[in-house]
Amino acid sequence: MAAERFDVVVIGAGPGGYVCAIRAAQLGLKVAVVERENLGGICLNWGCIPTKAMLRSAEVFHLMHRAREFGLKAEGLGYDLDAVVKRSRGVAKQLTSGVGHLLKKNKVTVVMGEARLAGPGKVAVTGETGAQELTAANIVLATGARARELPGLEADGDLVWTYRHALQPKRMPKELLVIGSGAIGIEFASFFNTLGAKTTVVEVMDRILPVEDAEISAFARKQFAKQGMTILEKATVKKLDRAGGKVTAHIETGGKTETRVFDTVISAVGIVGNTEGLGLEEAGVKVERTHVVTDAHCRTGVAGLWAIGDLAGAPWLAHKASHEGVMVAELIAGGQPHAVKPEAIPGCTYCHPQVASVGLTEAKAKERGHKVRVGRFPFIGNGKAIALGEPEGMVKTVFDAETGELLGAHMVGAEVTELIQGYAVARTLESTEAELMETVFPHPTLSEMMHESVLDAWGRAVHF
Repeated sequence: MAAERFDVVVIGAGPGGYVCAIRAAQLGLKVAVVERENLGGICLNWGCIPTKAMLRSAEVFHLMHRAREFGLKAEGLGYDLDAVVKRSRGVAKQLTSGVGHLLKKNKVTVVMGEARLAGPGKVAVTGETGAQELTAANIVLATGARARELPGLEADGDLVWTYRHALQPKRMPKELLVIGSGAIGIEFASFFNTLGAKTTVVEVMDRILPVEDAEISAFARKQFAKQGMTILEKATVKKLDRAGGKVTAHIETGGKTETRVFDTVISAVGIVGNTEGLGLEEAGVKVERTHVVTDAHCRTGVAGLWAIGDLAGAPWLAHKASHEGVMVAELIAGGQPHAVKPEAIPGCTYCHPQVASVGLTEAKAKERGHKVRVGRFPFIGNGKAIALGEPEGMVKTVFDAETGELLGAHMVGAEVTELIQGYAVARTLESTEAELMETVFPHPTLSEMMHESVLDAWGRAVHF
């Protein structure tokens, strides 16, 4: 059978791949996208979206228990875990269907099957309908990543779970161990803890949420502890013994090893790129630590071959993948887009309280030689936060003391995952403290704290 010719073939239809395909089609290119499992990838099916649906259920459940604070009555409170999961899966299905519609609308050819590079400009696809070959001058690798599994801590789907198992739990954990306190680990810890699981989080680094500003991590830790979580930092799970429906975890802290018994373990110790079976080595693509090596514009060094998203390394965020997809599509079409800068990408964690950040932490800014000005503003000083019953939180801003450049912004508290975009826009526009101080923020809103934090960096905060 003759190979079908395209201008661009994208391998993987996650938030990087499908966005790249659509943008390339908008630019007049003939595009195919190959997907082996689900349109929308991990994000829409097993990551960003279904976890947020489940966390929303936990948030509502938490608020139901606070009804009396708001002058309301709620009795006989409970939950149906199966129904929570069913809603989550329904949300994911709705969005996956939407991706299929968008690809069809933009005349992108969708090929379901396993893809492999079969030579310069060639992609061999094996699917349910047999084998076929696609050719294109440009091939974009967007195969994403999967959960990392450490020796002795492998998931079995029964006692030890990955994020996939946790999204369709067979039972409600009673004694839960979460290994890893990055976004995935903390979000699942927050969800199950809110629903009543006695939750322990183990983090090998010296603090939870280790990529966040140290002050924000410390604040979040105190809130999690108030909620009943046990947090073990500078700790390592050496092995898991599974027997009799229980897991005995051997946890090393401070040179001493102790054992604790749990009925469920969630392993959230990072991810590895989906590099296998693609023919990367034969194509001459360089892979380091399971991720494809690229330049700032996602070029692999092999002519006509690009890599985007989780496959191409940190930060492992859906919105980073999407922007890289757009950038690559525009480069292929002859445009000159700016490279996606990691420090311009906001990070959000949807635990309770929420955590969000963009740019440099205070420590990182100092490491890079900046003389900094730091502003802070607490939620307790904001009228909207108090009215919402959410007085626990803070906004922190980091500026270059000499130029006024906004180097970073860090938040913890209610709805900060929505607020952070204001600072992301400011950084893209290269705003200084002057523009931010002169910006009028609406009242009463949580966003006023963003203004006050900037003012505080120059000793001008009004409401605290």
